[in-house]
Amino acid sequence: MELDLGGIFVQNATSDYGDYVYEEDCAPDAPAVFLPFLCSLSLILGLPGLGLLLTLLVRKRRRWSVMDILALHLAVADGLMLITLPFWSAQAGHPSGWIFGTPFCKISGAVFNINFYCGIFLLACVNLDRYLSIFHSAPFFSRRKPRLVQLSCLSVWLLSLLLSVPDWVFLKALDGDDRGSRAVCVHDYPLASQSNVDWRLASRLLHHAVGFFLPSVISAFCCSRFLLRLWRGPPLDPQKQRALRIILTLAGVFFLCWTPYNLTLVAHTLRRDEPRSEPAGGGGGGACGKPGSSLGKGLLFTFALGCFHACLRPLLYFGLCGNVRRAVLETLSCVPKGEEGLSLWEFGMGEEAPPPQQDPEEKVALNQAPPTEQQAEPGRC
Repeated sequence: MELDLGGIFVQNATSDYGDYVYEEDCAPDAPAVFLPFLCSLSLILGLPGLGLLLTLLVRKRRRWSVMDILALHLAVADGLMLITLPFWSAQAGHPSGWIFGTPFCKISGAVFNINFYCGIFLLACVNLDRYLSIFHSAPFFSRRKPRLVQLSCLSVWLLSLLLSVPDWVFLKALDGDDRGSRAVCVHDYPLASQSNVDWRLASRLLHHAVGFFLPSVISAFCCSRFLLRLWRGPPLDPQKQRALRIILTLAGVFFLCWTPYNLTLVAHTLRRDEPRSEPAGGGGGGACGKPGSSLGKGLLFTFALGCFHACLRPLLYFGLCGNVRRAVLETLSCVPKGEEGLSLWEFGMGEEAPPPQQDPEEKVALNQAPPTEQQAEPGRC
């Protein structure tokens, strides 16, 4: 009996498996449950907090201080981030994956990075202003120069938009035929062999160097000097000590939420065997629209942690700043209204208003008054 093996070994050639996609069962797993849960929690905690914060800022819009302006821009960035969270949760939990098309894919991915850039750059501005004020007695921001504050915030937004250009260009919604069985929102970079520029590496280096490393170095330097001053430097007045502790806490929470994502993204960048199409911000992945490797899962979990920071900032304001806490209770009619014009933040950032100008006749009358009438009522802390 002869066995014909020619049909098996007749083709002795090397096949190209570069476009091969492994099909796997798309049963729900931890990322499909974790991301929608954390996004829902962020919305439940974040939207009421941001609503109260914006209400406070609108009520005192005629007496905005430097920190009021910065807090307003941060609140807008956080609000935009919270609005996009349902899209990422839908991609993770919906059986069809990303169902919103390429335009919403570009908007959601860009807003995610714009929120991060605005947060880290404005935090660097706050730290730099406090450093110049405490160590050089020359604060960068002043209430007497509101245009400088507005110009700085506008520059941060423009820089954030420029850094998000790769998201607007390369983000794309790939359907199931292109990406396995589920549609995903991914960065679809051109092949290096088809272009003179490695766009994946270029966009990642721009994010790492300008968007993360540079402002992180500025904030880390300033915060280290703050810690040394509080630990073994000359004693500061209570207001500056309280301001430094608040700023250090805000900076610590920010980097605690965002550093894991950026370090995981650095590791992802160094992986030369990664595909040219990769999930936007960590929100998608392999054949089932989920990360197929431990690094991909790490991107997704750290991505969710960064998103969660958008709801933490109003809670931190409420917990750390007594004046914010009292203003919120006044807004909710839980306590009687206190002193008008009181600073919300206790940061000392340009909060001091110019002294009121006295009429010459009033000044003479005040000098001629009895000593008991000249004594001023002590102000609130």
